[in-house]
Amino acid sequence: MNHQEVADRVLKAIGKTNIQAAAHCATRLRLVIKDESKIDQTALDNDADVKGTFETNGQYQIIIGPGDVDKVYDALIAKTGLKEATPDDIKAVAAAGKKRNPLMDFLKVLSDIFIPIVPALVAGGLLMALNNVLTAEHLFMAKSVVEVYPGLKGIAEMINAMASAPFTFLPILLGFSATKRFGGNPFLGATMGMIMVLPSLVNGYNVATTMAAGKMVYWNVFGLHVAQAGYQGQVLPVLGVAFILATLEKFFHKHIKGAFDFTFTPMFSIVITGFLTFTIVGPVLRTVSDALTNGLVGLYNSTGWIGMGIFGLLYSAIVITGLHQTFPAIETQLLANVAKTGGSFIFPVASMANIGQGAATLAIFFATKSQKQKALTSSAGVSALLGITEPAIFGVNLKMKYPFVFAAIASGIASAFLGLFHVLSVAMGPASVIGFISIASKSIPAFALSAVISFVVAFIPTFIYAKRTLGDDRDQVQQPETPKAPINVNDEILVAPVTGTSEPLSQVNDQVFSAEIMGSGAAIVPSADQVLAPADGTITVTCDSHHAYGIKTTAGAEILIHLGLDTVNLKGEHFTANVQKGDTVHQGDLLGTFDVAALKAANYDPTVMVVVTNTASYANVERLNATDVQAGEQLIALTEPAADATAAVNL
Repeated sequence: MNHQEVADRVLKAIGKTNIQAAAHCATRLRLVIKDESKIDQTALDNDADVKGTFETNGQYQIIIGPGDVDKVYDALIAKTGLKEATPDDIKAVAAAGKKRNPLMDFLKVLSDIFIPIVPALVAGGLLMALNNVLTAEHLFMAKSVVEVYPGLKGIAEMINAMASAPFTFLPILLGFSATKRFGGNPFLGATMGMIMVLPSLVNGYNVATTMAAGKMVYWNVFGLHVAQAGYQGQVLPVLGVAFILATLEKFFHKHIKGAFDFTFTPMFSIVITGFLTFTIVGPVLRTVSDALTNGLVGLYNSTGWIGMGIFGLLYSAIVITGLHQTFPAIETQLLANVAKTGGSFIFPVASMANIGQGAATLAIFFATKSQKQKALTSSAGVSALLGITEPAIFGVNLKMKYPFVFAAIASGIASAFLGLFHVLSVAMGPASVIGFISIASKSIPAFALSAVISFVVAFIPTFIYAKRTLGDDRDQVQQPETPKAPINVNDEILVAPVTGTSEPLSQVNDQVFSAEIMGSGAAIVPSADQVLAPADGTITVTCDSHHAYGIKTTAGAEILIHLGLDTVNLKGEHFTANVQKGDTVHQGDLLGTFDVAALKAANYDPTVMVVVTNTASYANVERLNATDVQAGEQLIALTEPAADATAAVNL
């Protein structure tokens, strides 16, 4: 790569005077643009050295790749005269002059609270769905599975008990997560959650009927009668209680010093919060919560298939705004009261929207002749069908516009069909083609047919329109002035650089890595702090922030190890590095460390990405079958091209 020429082409496409500020991380140029309408997007899309572009949080990001992005950045700075900046500087510039949006801030808070507990709710939800499959009549036959095979009854009862736990004890999960988000001790939050679901209290699901029957038990507190009511399945009361608890704890920490702080702050916080919970906060927010639930159910019942169709039509647009971050809170409330609500209408609609976006993206895959576009659309389309839509929406459909529109229309039609047949989910799960596992058993056929409708209605018009408009869009690849050196790669095994749980890159919450724009590889959710060399080689990339390493192995593989998402913003805090660019390392050598617990506490995703950035040099880059891996265990297999393929490349 000629870094000076790449910088020239980037500046020509963007405009030399159109850049307000510039920084870079391990893989991307991060720019603040004055007027994005002046960007020649086609030129950047057709540039062989630009691996992709996208806009997020006021930053226009251009993906160059490790080992090259810093050199292109240096050339860009020299040619524009801009002052060098850090990603934090860029973030501040992008945010400067923008008014804070209270609604978006509120949505961010809800997202921060609910995202950590979603795995527990999904596990319980899918177990609930499995129990429904075992106990539902007229699903496989007239009788239920447990009626036909009585030996399975005990298993079904055990599954039901496990499925109920996350929802029965939801206040404990929410208390922990919400109190942590509000800046308090999460274990005190969990304690308040336990208090709210004590077995000695009237079960939260029975409070209304117990009150109506006049059988509620009360505490007499100086003449004040306080209902001994539990809060099983409640959401809003727990959020209010967590906020009060965290606020009180911070107040007492500020005003009580030394050993007295350690001893009395937790007690005062719990006592005062507990009293407020049962006297004011709990009853008031329970009323608000019930009104919200009844309102949503009433809205669904009154608007029917028309309302579902409109919701489906707008769902992907809602995702773009970020408003969908509130849906887990609403859906949790609906599912926690499934006996009253019948289930959630949000999940089925989300599934139709995701399937539609995935189908439209795959239509582009079959219509385009651009190998660069095919690489992006294939992975992004499949990811969307499996419930991860960001690469499809932001990387393909929004840029081309018409795939997004056709997908939204398909989602609206399919969602209206859902409404006609009253399809509801009874559990949380993956909003995707496999979402049927979370649907009420009697509605699974209608859900499957709706999914087919969404796919077909999105795919066919997108494909037809794309074939008419794309034409011959083969990549405009510049021929090098000198012949390339023969590619010499060998079969190679890369080992895991960190200990943790291995996942496909498609599951990473970053559209660049999940769409494999930088290359194929694997992700690891780390459980240890040491980072080891995955193979013998030379360090080609290091960062001042110590959050990424580039290695060229002795066998020819070019590896990027990226520690966490957006961790460049930490400027090296919680990271140490034991190597420098140019160092020779052997497999298993310590590259550095990073504090996984500290990253999580600072609300950073610590997932480690291991990417083979010269994936095109290999016939196959395969993540080896593994879930829990130890540092040093086999992780990725690289297969050399066949002899005839290598010869073709060398021509």
